[in-house]
Amino acid sequence: MNRNAIIATYQNASARQVEVAYDYEQSVLRAYQEVATQVSNIDNLQQTYQTKQQQVDYLNESIDISNKLYQSARADYMEVLLTQRDALEARTQLIETKREQLGAVVDLYQALGGGWR
Repeated sequence: MNRNAIIATYQNASARQVEVAYDYEQSVLRAYQEVATQVSNIDNLQQTYQTKQQQVDYLNESIDISNKLYQSARADYMEVLLTQRDALEARTQLIETKREQLGAVVDLYQALGGGWR
């Protein structure tokens, strides 16, 4: 009887050990996935930021051109205003993308175990 109790206790401990190892493995996989997702998100946001920065640069050039056209009486002031509006919207999107980038860095830091709860 004592032998059967020892065997049952041993099998129970072995099963618990396998369960704990599985839980640990799942935790490691989840952590890796979170980090990989955040790194990918940061890369995508960096590319988006560069594209939007280029758009803002082009729109700033467009403002200069439309102002010169207006001064030479080849365009009306509405074109100048519309170009300025487009540039302002692009700058706003650029700022929003930068905010998302910084948020993604914070999320990565937290995924790596840093930060607060």
